[in-house]
Amino acid sequence: MKEKFAITGMSCSACSAHVEKSVAKVMGVNKVSVNLLTNSMQVYYDDKQTSRAEIIAAVKNAGYGAAIYGAADKTAAESTGEKIIKSIRKRLLVSIIFLLPLLYISMGHMIYEMFSLNMPDFMSVYFMGDKNALVYSFTQFLLTIPIILVNYQYFENGFKLLFKRSPNMDTLIAIGAGAAAIYGIFSIYRIGYGLGYNEMSIVRQYRLNLYFESAGMILTLITVGKYLEAKSKGKTSEAIKKLVKLTPKTATVLRNGVEQIIKAEDIIVGDVFIVKPGETAAVDGIVIEGESFFDESTVTGESVPVRKTIGDKLVSASINKAGFIHARAVKVGTDTTIAQIIKLVEEASASKAPIARLADRAAGVFVPVVIIVAVITGAFWLLSGAGMEFSISTAIAVLVISCPCALGLATPVAIMVGTGKGAQNGILIKSGEALQAAQEIDTVVLDKTGTITQGKPQVTDVISLSDVSAINLLKIVGSLEKGSEHPLARAIVNKCAADNIELMKVSSFKALFGKGIEGIVDNKMYYAGNQQLMQEKKIIISLKGRKIIKKLSEAGKTPLIFAVDKKIIGIVAVADVVKTTSGQAVKQLKKYGMHVIMLTGDNEITANAIKAQTGIDEVIAGVLPAQKEAKVTALRHDGHKVAMVGDGINDAPALAAADVGIAIGAGTDVAIESADVVLMRSDLLDVGRTIRLSKAVIKNIKENLFWAFFYNIIGIPLAAGVFYPAWGIHLNPMFAAAAMSLSSVCVVMNALRLKRLQLRPFEDKEDLILEHSKTIDEEKGDNNMKKIVIMIEGMSCGHCTARVETALRAVNGVTDVKVSLEEKNAVVSVKDGIAAEVLKNAVVDVGYDVVGIK
Repeated sequence: MKEKFAITGMSCSACSAHVEKSVAKVMGVNKVSVNLLTNSMQVYYDDKQTSRAEIIAAVKNAGYGAAIYGAADKTAAESTGEKIIKSIRKRLLVSIIFLLPLLYISMGHMIYEMFSLNMPDFMSVYFMGDKNALVYSFTQFLLTIPIILVNYQYFENGFKLLFKRSPNMDTLIAIGAGAAAIYGIFSIYRIGYGLGYNEMSIVRQYRLNLYFESAGMILTLITVGKYLEAKSKGKTSEAIKKLVKLTPKTATVLRNGVEQIIKAEDIIVGDVFIVKPGETAAVDGIVIEGESFFDESTVTGESVPVRKTIGDKLVSASINKAGFIHARAVKVGTDTTIAQIIKLVEEASASKAPIARLADRAAGVFVPVVIIVAVITGAFWLLSGAGMEFSISTAIAVLVISCPCALGLATPVAIMVGTGKGAQNGILIKSGEALQAAQEIDTVVLDKTGTITQGKPQVTDVISLSDVSAINLLKIVGSLEKGSEHPLARAIVNKCAADNIELMKVSSFKALFGKGIEGIVDNKMYYAGNQQLMQEKKIIISLKGRKIIKKLSEAGKTPLIFAVDKKIIGIVAVADVVKTTSGQAVKQLKKYGMHVIMLTGDNEITANAIKAQTGIDEVIAGVLPAQKEAKVTALRHDGHKVAMVGDGINDAPALAAADVGIAIGAGTDVAIESADVVLMRSDLLDVGRTIRLSKAVIKNIKENLFWAFFYNIIGIPLAAGVFYPAWGIHLNPMFAAAAMSLSSVCVVMNALRLKRLQLRPFEDKEDLILEHSKTIDEEKGDNNMKKIVIMIEGMSCGHCTARVETALRAVNGVTDVKVSLEEKNAVVSVKDGIAAEVLKNAVVDVGYDVVGIK
């Protein structure tokens, strides 16, 4: 099972690495992933071999706190939110209040000398000179104490974990600042000794070598870095915060005929709820009364409002733009679409990409190595005769500048921003593993029905091959198909309903997976399906029937053959229209170097017709559901990185078998559950956008890791004084603290650049337009006329369609215009020679966007 825990006490990647190692040793734990950014841990374990209590105990034995996330999610959220920011701000304020006079007393005289200014009398009288050495040093000590006390957690956590042999970043800070403070206290004693025995050389030596200001500055600058880091980290989770805010707190329900305003969480399945203009749907439902347009951009990323009428699905967090809607609740609470999206984004943010293992391995040994390097550095300079001051200074600088925190943040901040960016655009990525795998894909396998095509096929031809009339044939066919859930079957049933054909009772109904169906109607056994079924049942198809099947298939239609006993009685052709963006999506995938394959149960002729329309590289036709998984597995065995895109129950095994399974959002729950990525907009263009997002995030992670490693590769030798003999370069501990703090902030800020990533850049639209922007002289019809389809964004009501239609009809050479709000397009009949650019400009001039022309 999978369990999520809230972890407290972590401050760097060494912490998260140690927690992971500790929990991984627990018997029964299969996989553990600790996220420094969200202070959370996901554990996959066998609950028969271990328990939550044992996992929590392992975390506590490692020196950290743990709780079940469900019970601690509020605390965890606060710890990464405003509460921790306020706490750090308070500590920072106190530190600065005492640091400023500390710096003034310890270094003020240097400033006066530098600018040739007169020093105030109280400085000269009380703090300057050997005679005031004790007052001078002890005052600094008193000013340092509040800074140490207010930042005591660095010492508490640092030394606790040091004694548990799992040192972290707090350990480095505690040792560095503590060493500086202890050396300062030692200096006070030496000054006291010198004054008591009149050894003024000792007094002078130690008066000039106090390190209280370094200790105070280190702690203050580290706190500055923590504050900036916390603020920056808060920005990385903005996508999740925005999603949470989208769900309304209350909703209007209709109970016993009376409207009541209740908490959204109190809605139960079956309740009738009301969504008024401007309101947001609190739960998922089915419209039972009214008609309106809903803005679903929060869920799908699609800005154009969608028309909703009786029988349509209503998605939670969608906004009613116009009418008055009554809907029946079907998914409530944590089952709503928006709740599931939030859950997916949170889980993806808490997961790790495989690339993070490099940082984890480094972090596991980083802090102990740094402590050893610091000790060796101090000892080396001391033995080489550099003096106590220089030796301690370099050792402290090594401790302070080393920053495993940047390593720990390099991956999670980029994943959180990236998955949040995807969610805002209707692309839900379930894990860091899937996010990384997507950028490695070289082969994309597409299901046909509902993926490449609309998934809403319609009956186009009813051909009788016997004495049975077309109407009676439809009656028999519809009766058989009403028991099937296949989209082609629904098309036939819908046709019967539209023609008011009464269906008959069917017995012994049986679905023959991937082949068709059989059943008894009016005491006769009927078969309906493809040629493979007919061959299996030893039913001979006549030459005339084969010619009809070939002709229909070449036209891109799917012929369904119907037989009674051993005789063919007719053929019903069903066509599923290719989505307007499918061709462009395939073209875009090819630009990324992808090999695009279509797997379909249709015959080869029909499949090749789809191939010709979309530009797909390869078609594998006549594939049964079980064979889809085998094909995907075979491609992987051949060394390909495969993405499978599908929407149906029969796609689930193939989705699970692929390196990355991508489910079209309008598909079945089973397909969505089996997938690694869910496309809420059901648009194949989002497959390319997913790959674009993946490449951008992984590139960002690599940049973060590079700078985190490069920073330490340069910073540690610089702090250790490696460059001092040749160039006299020596890093003061205070500057080391500032550099360390800024390194983590820089990593977070670099990840935040992903927010500016354009997943739908202009080239998506321009490619569609430029492809057809030349003067139209192809596919001429009768009288040199041609029909052009213009894809339009921005239309939301009947007034919009009227404006578009008027603008297009005004173009010279346009003979007919049909504008569809549902399809978001305009079908324009034009005379030969009319440029597509002219039509585009006509639409743009009245305030709408043209996203493609065919």
